[in-house]
Amino acid sequence: MKTEAQLKTAGMALEHLSEVVQRCQALPDDSYTSEDHDVFTISGRSCIEEGNTAQVLSIVLDEKNQDIVRCMGWNLLPPLIQVMLKKEDKHLPQCVAIFNHLLETCRPKELLIGLLEQLEQDDPDAVAESLHLLLKPLQKVLLCLGSRKPSSLGMTLSSVLDQVAKLPLPHTKEQEEDDVFSLCRCCGDLTDFVGPFVDEARRNLLARKTGAAGGGAEDELQTELLKFCMKTLSYPLLRVHLKDPDTLPDSPLRTFATEILNTLGAIGESLPALVSQPLMNRKQVPGFLEEEVRYPKESLASLAHLVFVHHLAADSFPNVFSPVFCLRFNMEHVSVLLSSAEEDKIQKGLELYEKSLVRQEDGSLPADLMEIRTFLAVPQNLVKVMTLCPRHDLRTKGLKVLKLSIDKFDTEAKYRFFQYMLKTSNHSGVEGYIIQNIKTQINVSLQPGKSNIWFEGVQLLPLLRKVFSLPDGPETDLLQYLDRMMESLNLLRFLLIRDKVTENQTGIWTELYKIEDTFLKPLRVGLNMSRAHYEKELHNTRETKPEAKGKSAVSVSVGDETLPKMTTESQIQALHSALHTFDMMESVLVRIEELMEAKDHV
Repeated sequence: MKTEAQLKTAGMALEHLSEVVQRCQALPDDSYTSEDHDVFTISGRSCIEEGNTAQVLSIVLDEKNQDIVRCMGWNLLPPLIQVMLKKEDKHLPQCVAIFNHLLETCRPKELLIGLLEQLEQDDPDAVAESLHLLLKPLQKVLLCLGSRKPSSLGMTLSSVLDQVAKLPLPHTKEQEEDDVFSLCRCCGDLTDFVGPFVDEARRNLLARKTGAAGGGAEDELQTELLKFCMKTLSYPLLRVHLKDPDTLPDSPLRTFATEILNTLGAIGESLPALVSQPLMNRKQVPGFLEEEVRYPKESLASLAHLVFVHHLAADSFPNVFSPVFCLRFNMEHVSVLLSSAEEDKIQKGLELYEKSLVRQEDGSLPADLMEIRTFLAVPQNLVKVMTLCPRHDLRTKGLKVLKLSIDKFDTEAKYRFFQYMLKTSNHSGVEGYIIQNIKTQINVSLQPGKSNIWFEGVQLLPLLRKVFSLPDGPETDLLQYLDRMMESLNLLRFLLIRDKVTENQTGIWTELYKIEDTFLKPLRVGLNMSRAHYEKELHNTRETKPEAKGKSAVSVSVGDETLPKMTTESQIQALHSALHTFDMMESVLVRIEELMEAKDHV
């Protein structure tokens, strides 16, 4: 047996190819040896690489060689596809002719394997060109398969989407218009590729509904197309930001998203049922996929975003879906998106939440919604976005959506929401914002004709007790809790001014002695301790040798924490800033104490 090197010897490859073809002509196709396959493959590929494509074409087209081509021709695909990808090769016409004849002659199973092997690329430009070249041939091969068609289609679509995932995503209108990363062309090619299979699944579905056909392979084809739709909803559609028609009237990505939704409808999936699935009873789905695998949560969240934010297929939703019902199932999707660490998904979660909220009337959402898990989980996610997300625009958007959600709750729901947030947010800035909103609601309640039981009297007091508390007593880090402390003091001062002793609508005056013992006195002690500590640190820092000032880096301990090293001047400035903060807190505290003294003289 000749070695591979011998078979590739310059000028000899064609001779070896002719020899093995001549030898195999006299044999039945099931008698070819492994050596015959190896010689045909190595020498045939070498001929194409050396430019002897006219001779290879002649051999391939020869009627006497069709059984050989049917069995072994698919091995010639790699060098043919490489030439076709280059496009400018002078042997391109012969290579295309050989390729097309192989598609017509070789067995579909081997062709599928060979084509999928050549689909794999690493460079994004090569990925796009490979997909554009091979999707049509793959479609042709798959359409020739019988019972193996669904599973082969699933394998092909999985490989194709793995390749699509290697392409960069367009972020600007110009990038999408110019298709600088070829993603738009690939999405269009992909839509054309699945078209015949979607049509077949649609016909099979209709036949089953009319009793003209049973289950079996038809169901598997439907399942594979469903998996494809779910994967594309997750990527690329969950990661790209579709442009509105006003911004980009002819958006290829928007068109692709629409085609995916149309495909879901064609294979018997109801879009309203899919997006509302979190609220529905789990249905028994025939087939080999469990429901959570069949309908991935991120894919359904992406679908909800396309429907409610971009209004794709919105006309398929029945009018009986009330805004509150839509909000309830969308909260499941919002929770999934906001739980992600990826900013694209966070942005879409905020957009979906906002769109779901704006459809509600102000003050209309009832308190019993607070019994639903997602109505508690989503605010926690919002807190993380507002406090931890690196992007300023998403932090700002998070606060905007939080305010919108508060506006939509009725009075009791606001009350319960504030209680929950004060208990769980663990962030001084967020707690300060909630206390601001409590103040707003109390102010509304104190206006003539606006009285309500939740923000005055007995019901209000448990909420005020949460507000007027020090997390760690006198040892509370007042700088860390600055926002909360200042808003709490401002609320207390507001109540003492706004609610007269003789009226006491809020109950603040009967509760004041408790507030004084559990909040004001420990706060006064904490302020004095903090001020003394920082004044001592300031004195010690000023005592630093004059020649070291402004030059060397020093560190200062505050409580149990060591501040980052900085120059002496910077350290002095930071300590002055802390003392100024204590002065502000003291100023409000003094005014409150004056109001309390004035009450004692009434």
